Amino acid sequence: QVQLVESGGGLVQAGGSLKLSCAASGRTFSSYVMGWFRQAPGKEREFVAAINWSGRTTYYADSVRGRFTISRDNAKTTVYLQMNSLKPDDTADYYCAAGPGQRVPFSPLGYNYWGQGTQVTVSS
Repeated sequence: QVQLVESGGGLVQAGGSLKLSCAASGRTFSSYVMGWFRQAPGKEREFVAAINWSGRTTYYADSVRGRFTISRDNAKTTVYLQMNSLKPDDTADYYCAAGPGQRVPFSPLGYNYWGQGTQVTVSS
């Protein structure tokens, strides 16, 4: 069982930055793939970024590549999402998720555990 709690969301102007954190409970954090997803009003939940158990391999959606950076600190059982050059289209609720195994899924169906989400609003 893994419990996830996101923080760091807020209101920011276009071009600004935010850093999201996701604190995980449980001793087996380092064995999980971690992902960030987002969901805007009226839209489906979409993949943003993911990181394998060691932190050496990362994946990004095309829409955020080069602007967002995912990282993890297994000692602190926390995963981060640094978001730079934010755009109004990045406005959404952001969720972190934990999935078992070594293969990194890009679908929400590949993740077992979810946080409650943190809201990010980017004003133009």
